[in-house]
Amino acid sequence: MRTVVLTISTTLAAGDGEDTSGQHLAELLRRAGCDVAPVEVLPDDRAAITARLRALVDDDVRFVVTTGGTGLTPDDVTPEATRDVIERDAPAFQQAMLIEGLRHQPMALLTRGVSGIAGRTLIINLPGNPKAIDQLVPVIAPALRHAADSLTRDGGRAAGEH
Repeated sequence: MRTVVLTISTTLAAGDGEDTSGQHLAELLRRAGCDVAPVEVLPDDRAAITARLRALVDDDVRFVVTTGGTGLTPDDVTPEATRDVIERDAPAFQQAMLIEGLRHQPMALLTRGVSGIAGRTLIINLPGNPKAIDQLVPVIAPALRHAADSLTRDGGRAAGEH
């Protein structure tokens, strides 16, 4: 399950600070069975995020999981960049994470992440808070293997089977 984690933060992309969220997310996804590439850090720039997401879809990465850029501030554009790329929504990931998030923190209502499919790639937006990542990855992790299998199927058959 080839996976890329993108940390979205203008501050971190400029070299100010350490990316604890992305690294932690990558480790949790590894424990869930994902083959995670080195974490990439991008600025809060819609065009840059969109371009990178499209490149990862073109490279047939199975999962792209973002962290950060999902709040209410004007520069939180990760959901918009994700919507620019996805072809089909997969809203249950966000719904399940919202339900779990609200169990821990009423401010979970302020996250605007989206999830969807482009090509054979599932893109999931997570908040940038490491504590939220700890709470939310266990919600999505059990579905990842089946999601990967489903993304590689074509018309009920594995891709390439005829």
